[in-house]
Amino acid sequence: MEYFGYFASILIGVSLGLIGGGGSILTLPVLVYLFSVDAVVATAYSLFIVGATSAVGSWNYFQKGLVDVKTAIVFGIPSIITVFLTRGYIVPAIPKNIMMIGTFALTKSAFLLLLFAVLMVAAAYSMMKKEKPLTNCVEEKQVFNYPIIVLEGTLVGMLTGLVGAGGGFLIIPALVVFSKLPMKKAIGTSLVIIAAKSLIGFFGESSETIIDWILLTKVTSLAVFGIFIGMSISKRIDGAKLKPVFGVFVLVMGVYIIVKETIFK
Repeated sequence: MEYFGYFASILIGVSLGLIGGGGSILTLPVLVYLFSVDAVVATAYSLFIVGATSAVGSWNYFQKGLVDVKTAIVFGIPSIITVFLTRGYIVPAIPKNIMMIGTFALTKSAFLLLLFAVLMVAAAYSMMKKEKPLTNCVEEKQVFNYPIIVLEGTLVGMLTGLVGAGGGFLIIPALVVFSKLPMKKAIGTSLVIIAAKSLIGFFGESSETIIDWILLTKVTSLAVFGIFIGMSISKRIDGAKLKPVFGVFVLVMGVYIIVKETIFK
C-alpha cells in the first residue's frame, strides 16, 4: 500500500500541473488509506503538501503575469486568519467521540473524513459539469465586493482548516465572478492564495501534533515532481478535456469514503 501511496502522491502533482487544481482533493484519502495516517493528523499533513505543491505550481503563473497580487491579498487575508483559527481552536475543540447513533459511533476522525467526502462530491460536480464562460477574455475593471469576498474567504478558510483541502473549485469561480479576473489569472491567483493559507495553517498547528517529517517530505517531493510531469503533458493535451474524467474519479472516491466510514465502519 505504501508504494501505491507514493505513486498516488505523484498523481496529486500531475493533476495540479495538468488541470490547474484538484490534486489537493486526493491528498487526505492517500494519507489515510494508503499510508495509514490518523485522519486528524492527515489534515495537518495535507495542509503542508497542498501548500508546497500550490506554491510551486503558482510560480509558473507568476512568471507569465497571471497572478493578481491585490486580489490574492484581499481574498487571502480572511482565508488565512480563518485557517489559523480553525486549526488552533476549532479542530482541537471537536470531541474524539461526537455521538452514538445505534451501534454507529461518530468519531472525530470519521466526522472529518465524512466532511471531506462531501467536499469531494461537490468538487467532482464542479469538474464534471459543462463549463460556461464566466467572463470575457478581456480583463474587466476590478470592483471588489468586499462583504462577499470576505464571506467566501472565511468559508474556504474554515474548510481548509478542517479537512486540509485547498478549495480551488470554490476560490476560482469566486475570483472570476466577484473580482472580474480572466480564468487563467484566477487559477494563478487561486494557487497563491491556497499556498499561503495552507502553509500558514500548517505552521500554526498545535505543538502536540507529532509530524513524521520523513513521510511528509517524501510525499511532498513526489507531488512536486508530479507537477512538472503534468505541466509537460499539458503542452500536448488540453487539461480541460480531462477534467470531467478526473471528476468522475473524485466522485467515486468520495462515495467510497462515505460508504466505508458509515456502512462498513
